[in-house]
Amino acid sequence: MIEVKNLYKSFEDKEVLHDISTVFEDGKTNLIIGRSGSGKTVLMKNLVGLLEPTSGQVLYDGRDFVHMTKKEKVMMRREMGMIFQSAALFDSLSVLENVMFPLDMFSPMNLRERQRRAMECLERVNLVGAEKKFPAEISGGMQKRVAIARAIVLNPKYLFCDEPNSGLDPKTSLVIDELLSGITHDLNITTIINTHDMNSVMGIGENIVFIHEGHKEWQGESSQVMRSTNKRLTDFIFASDLLKNMREVVIENGIEFEHKKRHD
Repeated sequence: MIEVKNLYKSFEDKEVLHDISTVFEDGKTNLIIGRSGSGKTVLMKNLVGLLEPTSGQVLYDGRDFVHMTKKEKVMMRREMGMIFQSAALFDSLSVLENVMFPLDMFSPMNLRERQRRAMECLERVNLVGAEKKFPAEISGGMQKRVAIARAIVLNPKYLFCDEPNSGLDPKTSLVIDELLSGITHDLNITTIINTHDMNSVMGIGENIVFIHEGHKEWQGESSQVMRSTNKRLTDFIFASDLLKNMREVVIENGIEFEHKKRHD
């Protein structure tokens, strides 16, 4: 479990995060949503130590990450996997070599063991047969799957994903969502995903944190999103007329359903 307590972050005199307290639950897909510039990326960077909070705590199973020594933070990061908005693959390395890279850096395994482990992860993301290709030779969706394989190769306890569906078509985005959800539950990982993709929110979001102008505005499950009475959340989610109409239909059908249940 990752617990954030009273987190503030300022850059000079500009406050970007204000008194955020929340919990990211074990074995679940935890989504951080919000408009561009809302502070969700800054929040994730504070979670993984790329930024230092102005004040507050980030607790990993009770361990205070903010106040760890440099050596302790290095050890802590070995429990984390990261997927960046761009796949961030090494162009000069093959798919297999990209996945092996964290093992080459941190694992005591011999070469054959590292190769076997990397192939296991490629099989997990359905990329067996692509291991000898280079990033420029595969699609954007395949590159994201390579990034997922690389992120899980060290068996992390925590998986961080920054806009994993960025630049992908809806069908490929669904594939990535299903992979992330499956990995989260199969491996009992605490997964945190930054996204503004409402398909992801409704499809795989189990614990959703909505950030608005640096404040935690709302938190709940995907089943609660459509019925939320928080105006800022509904303005964010139902930005288009089509989605507004969809929400009205859902609410009307829900009211009819509740009415029917009371009279059965």
